[in-house]
Amino acid sequence: MLGSITVLVICQLAGEAIVRLFNLPLPGPVAGMVVLFLGLMIRGRIPKSLDRVTRGILGNLGLLFVPASVGVMVQTDILAAEAVPITVAVLVSTLLTMVISGVTMQLLDRQARKDKP
Repeated sequence: MLGSITVLVICQLAGEAIVRLFNLPLPGPVAGMVVLFLGLMIRGRIPKSLDRVTRGILGNLGLLFVPASVGVMVQTDILAAEAVPITVAVLVSTLLTMVISGVTMQLLDRQARKDKP
């Protein structure tokens, strides 16, 4: 278990280092997930201990959002002042996600139909 948690932390650290080294415009943990994904792809499987640890983390994911939720509640005056830009950003990003997901699925469906004999 400790080894699996260490792997997760090292991947996150590697992601932080990559982002800072190459000045990338994305969060370090996201780059760390890419590092973890590539490592698992090279390995060809997910080790059982890593699977158990990640399932435990995901099972308690709600607890990890408590500090962020408290931070949001403390900043309600800023949220109220910026309600219009926040609402526009959420709506536009949601619509873009839906459109891009739909187009991607259509392209993948066409490709799958072409590949079938």
